[in-house]
Amino acid sequence: MNNLFGIRRLHPVAHLRTPWRQLCVRCIAGCILASSASLAIAQSFEEDFDDESKPWQEIAVQLPPAPVSDNLLPFYVSPTATQQFAVDAKSISVGADGVVRYTLVSTSREGARNISYEGIRCATFEKKIYALGQDDGSWARSRRNQWDMIVRGFANRQHAALAKDYFCENQTVAGNADQILRRLKARKTLIDDLTH
Repeated sequence: MNNLFGIRRLHPVAHLRTPWRQLCVRCIAGCILASSASLAIAQSFEEDFDDESKPWQEIAVQLPPAPVSDNLLPFYVSPTATQQFAVDAKSISVGADGVVRYTLVSTSREGARNISYEGIRCATFEKKIYALGQDDGSWARSRRNQWDMIVRGFANRQHAALAKDYFCENQTVAGNADQILRRLKARKTLIDDLTH
């Protein structure tokens, strides 16, 4: 096809048929695809690690067997405590939701025992009672199905003692269930870990 000056004009797509131009087009297309993939990966990476934008989700709770006296690990609460407290070693778990769950046994000076299956959420310094132990070894679900702030200043500050001394450090769980269990067995608090 010639123009007015007799110069041959190429068909509009014909110039793309040369190997050099095809290579350029492929390189440009490859760059566009690579940058799109990089953007998608970066966005996925940001979404995976942006915990603050994701709402916290509590996992389903499985109640443990009733505690056995041989598995109870007593822990210190305060010099003015009116009860003795122990955790069932077999019940301690750390959930994917960041909650430490355990069975707590409270014994009064007269020998009366209260058993509860509970959770402590280190990120918010809260506690929750899931179920109460019955005399026959069964569980009764707690009627209060909500998280409550842990109180630090009472004589019976068992939740604060567990959270501060054994379970939580800087608003996160201090290790896994085995590490928590070792501390309770040795009666070695997190502060003891720092000083030794």
